[in-house]
Amino acid sequence: MVGVVLDRRYRIESRIARGGMSTVYRATDLRLDRPVAVKIMDPQFAADPQFLARFEFEARAVARLNHPGLVAVYDQGQDGDHVFLVMELVEGGTLRELLRERGPMPPHAAAAVAAPVLGALAVAHRAGLVHRDVKPENVLISEAGEVKIADFGLVRAVAAATTTSRSVILGTAAYLSPEQVTTGSADARSDVYSAGVLVFEMLTGHTPFTGDTSLSVAYQRVEKDVPDPGSWIEGVPEEFDELVRRATEREPGARFDDAEAMARALGEACDALDLPRYRVPAPRKSADTPNAAPVAAPAVAAASHKEPATTVITTATASAGSSASPSTHAPTAVHPVVPGRRAADTDSPDHGSPDHADPAIPPGGHHPTRTMHTKVVTQPHPRNDPEPPAPRTDHVSDQRRHRHSVIGWIVAILVIALFMGIAGWWLGAGRLTDVPTVNGLDRAAAVSAIEAAGLTSEVRGEYSDDIPPETVLGTDPPAGSRVPDGGSVALLVSLGPPTVPNIPGSGERSVVEDELRRRTFEPVDGGSAFSTTVPEGGVAALDPAPGAVLPVGSEVRVVVSKGSPPVELPDLTGRTVDDARRILDDAGLTVSEVDEVFDPEVDAGLVSGTDPEAGTEVRAGGTVTLLVSDAVKVPSMLGRSVGSARAELEDLGFVVSVRQVADSDRSVVIAQSPGANGRAEEGSTVTLTALP
Repeated sequence: MVGVVLDRRYRIESRIARGGMSTVYRATDLRLDRPVAVKIMDPQFAADPQFLARFEFEARAVARLNHPGLVAVYDQGQDGDHVFLVMELVEGGTLRELLRERGPMPPHAAAAVAAPVLGALAVAHRAGLVHRDVKPENVLISEAGEVKIADFGLVRAVAAATTTSRSVILGTAAYLSPEQVTTGSADARSDVYSAGVLVFEMLTGHTPFTGDTSLSVAYQRVEKDVPDPGSWIEGVPEEFDELVRRATEREPGARFDDAEAMARALGEACDALDLPRYRVPAPRKSADTPNAAPVAAPAVAAASHKEPATTVITTATASAGSSASPSTHAPTAVHPVVPGRRAADTDSPDHGSPDHADPAIPPGGHHPTRTMHTKVVTQPHPRNDPEPPAPRTDHVSDQRRHRHSVIGWIVAILVIALFMGIAGWWLGAGRLTDVPTVNGLDRAAAVSAIEAAGLTSEVRGEYSDDIPPETVLGTDPPAGSRVPDGGSVALLVSLGPPTVPNIPGSGERSVVEDELRRRTFEPVDGGSAFSTTVPEGGVAALDPAPGAVLPVGSEVRVVVSKGSPPVELPDLTGRTVDDARRILDDAGLTVSEVDEVFDPEVDAGLVSGTDPEAGTEVRAGGTVTLLVSDAVKVPSMLGRSVGSARAELEDLGFVVSVRQVADSDRSVVIAQSPGANGRAEEGSTVTLTALP
């Protein structure tokens, strides 16, 4: 990627760091001529629309935040397969690098790091944002001692990607809260938990849980409490143990509500201990300072020929409101002393001054108050015979040689400067071309002007309320900018005022809103309405309607579909099943099943009713059960012989009971129950009365 120019604006200079999801580069913003940091996401995310949407949303949300402890977000975009985020370049290093160099921090140093981190998180929490990945790698320390936190929103954006398995725990295992491990959910209290682990690591030099795999580390915090830092290392004040204990409670409700509450508790602890102010030093070896000088190893200077070597051994005894035993002494630092110089001169200057880094604190030291014990050890050197004095040289000859040497160096420097100036002009200004002014020209004339300057052009449309379509608004880079010979310049051509777009058939809300924003409009909530064509949740209508011409940046109300309107179930009594199905289909309803019921008012085979009942409001697209009568009409048997009447009624499924004087099938029926043309349930009894 080194040398690549992203979005025709950001030239990649060198790589700073690489992680599992992205790589961070040092780059130059060619438009504003300033150094920036560019985070380029892994190519697998470039084709994922869900990731891109979440990535853009998170970048906008973080860019709106303003706090000195937040790494500023300048820009975000996509160039081919490269999805990138442009951020403030923090010259310095990370808290992880500082911990590797110096080991555990004393309480006043840990507080100096934690306070700006918590302040930045508090601003984000008030805006409804959660970091989700608070760890030393995301805490940056500048050369000026500023502490900032980076990478807001990236874990949430990656979680939205379809390429991310839902079984994967997102975040860094050593700092995840229990709820992030078990359910994947996170809120402000999850960041509080991670900040508590961060304070623990600064005080002790280690994370509270270790294991063979990241998963085993993550799941330990579900079953175990984070121990007090004071149980791991001597001299941690009880106030800091309490701070870590409260922040890392396994139950979210028992923690600080958010970073602001934790910051207040940290401030109260610092006031109670009367901790000094401290400027956090940047790490001397950092990924973003590849040419940094290596850390010098301690050395003891040898004395001159006959002078004895004297070494001052300084031991820092730590205390925090109470005396410490000799076993709690910090490691011993050995400093060389030149003979004749006071031992006190070797101490670091002004350790207690505000905003001053404390170089005298050894790695692993903890306490702001120290008692210095100094002893002088004299180590005599073996005596050597004195050497004969060197012969004197001619003073005038020495001066002449020195003058000639200086003149030679001056001439060489001038020649080199002249050569470098010519080369720089050729590599820089000598190979650059000014972008011509084409504002107000038509497209053809602007293209000709660009090509006449030895540049290539591409056309990019932009909406404008005042400039007629096809008129050139300007260029990108703007007129007067210098670009390499043969470079590309974008012509910004007016599209005229924007129009409200049509709604696609599916009415997908995200698609409609993206198209509105592309046309410079701001989609706003327009309420909801029923729609027979757009499913629930889609866009049912726009206000103003599609095709309307509006000024650039206008608001367009988006009306969301509530689905089809409810339907009043019609009365289908007495209709055939086929007629009933047709009527329900026209109303947008479906017959789910047909049940037979006895209805003395409706003939067999006709609809007796519905479930739900007629007149009930039913959601369009719903289902209805038809109730069909199975009642049988009883025919008239009067004047018929008992034998023929019995045969016909039994064929209809009835049980026949005959009341007669003589037991004869020839008797004549004079009465019946149920009466003629009455309706009876199949299998019921029909009683005949006959004579004789």
